[in-house]
Amino acid sequence: MGVHKHVRNLLLNSFHAAVSAADPLLVVPRHLPPPLLHRLPRGRTLVVGAGKAAAAMALAVEKHWQEDTTLDGIVLTRYGHGLPLDRIQVIEAGHPVPDEHGEEATRHLLAEVKKLGTNDFLLCLLSGGGSSLLSLPVAGISLGDLRTVTSELLHCGATIQEINTVRKHLSAVLGGRLAASSRAQVLVLIISDVTGDDPTHVASGPCAPDPTTYADALAIIEYHGIPAPDAVTEILLAGANGKLGETPKPGDAVFHRVENRVIATAHESLLAAVEYFRTQGIFAVILGDSVTGESRDVARVFAALLREIRRYGHPWRPPLALISGGETTVTLGKKRNGAYGDQSNHRGRGGRNTEFLLSLAVELGGAENMHALACDTDGIDGTENNAGAIVTPDSLYRASQAGINASTLLARNDSYTFFEQLGDLVVTGPTRTNVNDYRVILML
Repeated sequence: MGVHKHVRNLLLNSFHAAVSAADPLLVVPRHLPPPLLHRLPRGRTLVVGAGKAAAAMALAVEKHWQEDTTLDGIVLTRYGHGLPLDRIQVIEAGHPVPDEHGEEATRHLLAEVKKLGTNDFLLCLLSGGGSSLLSLPVAGISLGDLRTVTSELLHCGATIQEINTVRKHLSAVLGGRLAASSRAQVLVLIISDVTGDDPTHVASGPCAPDPTTYADALAIIEYHGIPAPDAVTEILLAGANGKLGETPKPGDAVFHRVENRVIATAHESLLAAVEYFRTQGIFAVILGDSVTGESRDVARVFAALLREIRRYGHPWRPPLALISGGETTVTLGKKRNGAYGDQSNHRGRGGRNTEFLLSLAVELGGAENMHALACDTDGIDGTENNAGAIVTPDSLYRASQAGINASTLLARNDSYTFFEQLGDLVVTGPTRTNVNDYRVILML
């Protein structure tokens, strides 16, 4: 059994269209300085960057930069996302939890940035994942402290904006501090993986103004009940009490020489998917590029919309593709009342996209002619090897025949196992770009 090959191809091809719209080799070159300006400023051109797309972005720079002009630099990317480059060094490091390779590379990167003067040019390449890769803690806390806090934040259901608020105030380079470390002219090219596409949230905005404060970071730690190391609490308390300098804020003079330019977004990728479905004779509508919330809760809302459409033909009629983007969350060990529960016996595997799909399948209960795909555009859903998965009208039936209880696996946050057993995982490998999640529900 399984989804018809044609329908599966429709889903997969729409995903590939969305990913291709954010391909660094296509989007970066059009935003580089024109050839005659490559000689300006008169000094050194340094390329730095971080994120899952950093290596591909750096490759695009190398391919389109004048060969007779100086160019060097260093970019950090996730393990397995590197590429061989000639003029820019690529270093792979830990993500989503920072590690020693990231710390050492960030220290070296910061040292090079500090060498730049007013006649030099800093080209910064940023994409999702940069926050954990640029892992140089502020004085007073260790990498171990940073790792502990990051892990706790990732597992408690905190939003990416909340996580980044804390990261900015524990980092020597995030929250505008990288730009403030140099006197050079700065151009920042950004592939956005966050809702709203605000540069302050992509890779925690190393070259962008930071509107958040130490007090905000401390409040987030307290709200989520994070057992932060003493050194982290002391730093945040000292900053909240005005004993430490804040991150550079909007209006700071340092940003007069900095341009943050978003060059690829989730919305543009969703539009590419809409256009693909148009060529296939299927009407497609975008439900939003900034969908957030618990994955299983978002799935319940979408299921309610699908039932409305199926029963009343309102607000649209099939055949129809419902497309959305954004970044949902998965709170491990979440109890029925929404409280943050005990994770000591948690054994589930899977990311936010497979959890969304498993919840959707359970809610729909095998409804006819309902197919769906949900994938992370970076090719990695959570910490597993898959980008996401596909749901078919017979997913629950096939699972039942194999002795798999969908509701039990959903309760254990074990969505990966469900789709792995059915053979419905989508595995692409690293795409070397990242414009957040892509979801499509195809009603035929």
